[in-house]
Amino acid sequence: METHIQTEPVGKIKGPDLQKITPFLWFNNQAEEAVDFYTSVFKKSKIIVVTRNSSETAKASGNKEGSVMTISFLIEGQEFTAINGGPAFKINPSISLFVSCDTTEEVDRLWSKLSVGGEALMELNKYPFSEKYGWVIDKYGVSWQLIVPGRIQKIAPCLLFTGEQYKKAEEAINFYISIFKNPALPIDSSGILQLEYYPAGMSAEGAVMHAKFSLNGQEFIAMDSYLDHGFNFNPAVSLVVNCNTQKEIDYYWNKLSEGGFEGTQQCGWLADKFGVSWQIVPAMLGKLLSGPDAARSGRVMQAIMQMKKIDIKTLEEAYVQ
Repeated sequence: METHIQTEPVGKIKGPDLQKITPFLWFNNQAEEAVDFYTSVFKKSKIIVVTRNSSETAKASGNKEGSVMTISFLIEGQEFTAINGGPAFKINPSISLFVSCDTTEEVDRLWSKLSVGGEALMELNKYPFSEKYGWVIDKYGVSWQLIVPGRIQKIAPCLLFTGEQYKKAEEAINFYISIFKNPALPIDSSGILQLEYYPAGMSAEGAVMHAKFSLNGQEFIAMDSYLDHGFNFNPAVSLVVNCNTQKEIDYYWNKLSEGGFEGTQQCGWLADKFGVSWQIVPAMLGKLLSGPDAARSGRVMQAIMQMKKIDIKTLEEAYVQ
């Protein structure tokens, strides 16, 4: 099958101010421990914002009022969020974090940390596609793929299309690219960077073996797998789209929810037609939920829990009333 490779870069993430899409990790009361671990393992790491449970979110999650709800943090200069969400969802390898390393020594160092108490899905070794590569589930359930040589973006979410989503990787890539466009960036911010198919004669002939693509200047990876892994996309790893205006929220909500899964649209969350979970939220939500006035933050959270698509005006009114 044909292999298409686009070598020119389509944009770099320079910091959280430019990060449109944030990976969101769901933990069963281990968010603080996991974040402390990740920020100790990776460089350019720190905690940004911590939000705490209101009476409403405490009831929903089974956690205590005032306990940590979410933590926004940086690793390798890229933004992530972790939540103590309770046992409702469990992270699986359908979405992993692909780490591009500059040296084999860096791979070895990260593997030695991330593999403790975890499980190797592909042992750390030399492969035809890499001088050194390994795929591991860490002790908190998060999957990491470590590889040399390095790429433009240090850490990229990797989507694995398997089960009923098998052979839908290319369709999903084109769907996402059609939605995420940023005319403010000096070069095309969304597009295919690399697309390789399984060759003729293989069981997975015609499926996507490896693809790299950009959304709003951020890199993502996608693969098809014909194997029966027993898992698929779920809300335990979602992608947060940070929006500056109600117009943006309306746009991304309407586009990403087209043909999506029924019964999954609440509190700004939705599952698209491939089962991938997204959160369409205002960029200032963290400030509203982490301010010094607990009563104001509680009213904002209470308002969110009544919504499917988030309405910024209603949140602002709840905050100032």
